[in-house]
Amino acid sequence: MEYLSIFVKGIFVENMIFAYFLGMCSYLAVSKTVKTAVGLGFAVIFVLGITVPINYLLENFVLKEGALTWLSPEYATVDLSFLSFIMFIAVIASMVQLVEMIVEKFAPALYGALGIFLPLIAVNCSILGGALFMQERQYPSIGEATVFGLGSGVGWLLAIVAIAAIREKIRYSNIPAPLKGLGITFILTGLMGMAFMAFMGIEI
Repeated sequence: MEYLSIFVKGIFVENMIFAYFLGMCSYLAVSKTVKTAVGLGFAVIFVLGITVPINYLLENFVLKEGALTWLSPEYATVDLSFLSFIMFIAVIASMVQLVEMIVEKFAPALYGALGIFLPLIAVNCSILGGALFMQERQYPSIGEATVFGLGSGVGWLLAIVAIAAIREKIRYSNIPAPLKGLGITFILTGLMGMAFMAFMGIEI
């Protein structure tokens, strides 16, 4: 039940886009078509689902104070938490490189459509945000950290696919010229963010 609660919260209540507005650069740039949005969304799910548990292990068995006691009791006072940002980013960059190679190999058309935004997942703040939220919330097990990462990724996919579908529909709508493109997208994102605030009242 705890896993379900973390997963649902990651999708709806604590949505990376609509609750924290993390990963907005890729969200705005790649949400012009549903096809590319789905491709990038699944890439984000994969990266979050892999990096959050890896960073959880790093945090709990290498970085935080006393984490190295599994090596020897004399390391009980060692605190490497100041390396958290560097290590988290290194893990994220490595996983993004792996995703880039997989997509280029098996889906070259999607790789071409995503362009530079696929490697830019490495600097997508929602990915680093997932690792930092995991660190802040101190999940008691790697399973809960993994479910949180997957839920956050699914929430990001839901957000980008939703806005992409809307942008495709309103492409031929009579929108005032100053609001066309990013203008109306920002307005829609704000409205969707307010709509997602309704999920904050749900207790699981």
